[in-house]
Amino acid sequence: MHLDFSINDIKSALKKLKSQNMSTKKVVIIYSGGMDSYTVLHLAKHEGYEVHAVSFNYGQRHSKELLYAEKVTRKFNIPHKIVDISSINQLIAGSSLTSNIDVPQGHYEEASMKQTVVPNRNMILLSLAVGYAVSIKAEAVYFGAHSGDHAIYPDCRTEFVSTMNEVCKIANYEAVEVRAPFLKSDKIEILARGLALNLDYNDTWTCYNGREKACGKCGACQERLEAFAGNNMTDPLEYE
Repeated sequence: MHLDFSINDIKSALKKLKSQNMSTKKVVIIYSGGMDSYTVLHLAKHEGYEVHAVSFNYGQRHSKELLYAEKVTRKFNIPHKIVDISSINQLIAGSSLTSNIDVPQGHYEEASMKQTVVPNRNMILLSLAVGYAVSIKAEAVYFGAHSGDHAIYPDCRTEFVSTMNEVCKIANYEAVEVRAPFLKSDKIEILARGLALNLDYNDTWTCYNGREKACGKCGACQERLEAFAGNNMTDPLEYE
């Protein structure tokens, strides 16, 4: 049997195969700079994906999380885009995270925490991230929704993630999967997974207030502190 393959043919085929394998291993992470998305980012890296991080300035009252996101991606040499969509703030006002409304104190389960809901935020951010994923030939978009958010945030619930996943598989010629690896986990479990990966949570910011130190009183701070207590650890961040 005569095989009519040249060395150049073989090299070309190998190069094409390598390129295809690389493209199927790309994912986009919606990276806020908080501890949940930080853990998701490193989980995807640990699973062998080529990670591309995207952060959004959607008009939130402080950008401290974005500074942490920039620091981490630079530290680990991760491609990172910070996208300014703050002009949409005029359309999605009414949240204490985007408008001149006092940030409520107390645990997430309190009704007052609904003041922190930003209208349609995750649908907007996922749509943009999926567009980015299509453009760089990434197979999935990851984000940090978890079970602790379910009571307050409709766009972090299983029904929303499942439906967005189905839509994003058919919204373009290229199917993009929406993945929320901690959707059924709480903050304690997320932190435990990150600690098992030897992650440094001093590289994250959670507080709804953007002051020099975390307030320790808002729902985000309280849930974070409970997560560290649940893992018999001390939070490395400084608190007021």
